[in-house]
Amino acid sequence: MDPSSIVNIILHFDVQLAQFIQAYGPWVYGVLFAIVFVETGLVVMPFLPGDSMLFIVGAFSAAGSLNGPLAFGLLWAAAVLGNISNYFIGRAIGHRVFTWKDSRWFNRKAFDRAHAFYERYGGITIVATRFIPFLRTFAPFVAGVAEMSYPKFLVYNIGGGGLWVGSLMAAGHLFGNIPWIKQNLGLLTLGIIVLSLLPVGFGWWKARRASVA
Repeated sequence: MDPSSIVNIILHFDVQLAQFIQAYGPWVYGVLFAIVFVETGLVVMPFLPGDSMLFIVGAFSAAGSLNGPLAFGLLWAAAVLGNISNYFIGRAIGHRVFTWKDSRWFNRKAFDRAHAFYERYGGITIVATRFIPFLRTFAPFVAGVAEMSYPKFLVYNIGGGGLWVGSLMAAGHLFGNIPWIKQNLGLLTLGIIVLSLLPVGFGWWKARRASVA
């Protein structure tokens, strides 16, 4: 799939989701589960639209197109299981990752930012980075590389996953069916993506300034 097709799906995810619900019914829950699991569980898939997707799922649940409690439970489980998968991938690879270079399948800069965040804030990184694209994919991986205690990781993982899924679905449930928002979900999706990328951009800008100084 070419990049323009991926962008089109992300910006019109509400339309794609409505069509999928109509065509495949309950199978949509499996697709949503897979998207969240893959984004959080595979370190090579940080670009999937987790934040905006959760907002749209909340909006669809408010409209009655999706079962809200079922969607929340499944997506929370996907977020937790994805992070567990990523954590154990990090444990298995260990410090060898520090020799890896930037490539199509490994974003070295995102990994380094997540590692720096973890070194500074410890376990709270697992919660805070849930709301930051790219970093949320690398945070559990970094925790595994750093051999963070698994019980401690699990507490932060379960809490952070519930907060991430719950808050964004709740926002979609509350605001997603306001007429203007409903008619401009594509623009809102873009806005959510831009806002969620601001911390990453600010971190890049600070690092660039520090390297120039």
